Amino acid sequence: LTRTTSPKVWRQARRNMQMVFQDPYTSLEARMPVWQLVSEPLYINGERNEHVLRERAEELLLRVGLGRDDLDRHVFEFSGGQRQRIAIARALIGGAKFIVCDEPVSALDVSVHSQICNLLLDLQQEMELTYLFISHNLSLIKHITKHMAVMYLGTVLECGSTEEIFRSPECPYTQALISSILQL
Repeated sequence: LTRTTSPKVWRQARRNMQMVFQDPYTSLEARMPVWQLVSEPLYINGERNEHVLRERAEELLLRVGLGRDDLDRHVFEFSGGQRQRIAIARALIGGAKFIVCDEPVSALDVSVHSQICNLLLDLQQEMELTYLFISHNLSLIKHITKHMAVMYLGTVLECGSTEEIFRSPECPYTQALISSILQL
């Protein structure tokens, strides 16, 4: 993808990629009901049947742990964890297989943090998803990833299997990051 400038190639690739942002409150339109927020990617790609849009939104909301009663509510009526579930449903509705998760749990309290991580892992297995998981939390990275890259100032310093990097980090920066993990 980085070597192509073809709009057709990019358009097709974008349909298979979505993003879950750190702060779902600011990344989701507060004036739209949840069913419209979640189904908007389908609308953008040409689906205009409101019944179909609502039905698909409901299906995804149920899959991420929310209910039918939530379809007509607005994002400001939900907790942070519920908002993140809405953002995840929105990322999945179009059938994307590659999801960029930019600090998706950093703004959540610890109990919700764990629930969202487990949801992401369950969805990854059920739907055969690939995540690009961006985080400063190395404990989380160790738990949720199989492969990782350590970046500093936009440059990849080290990459490989998560297990190998944690067992034997080569880069001094990676060593410092790993040694700073709080051990309980």
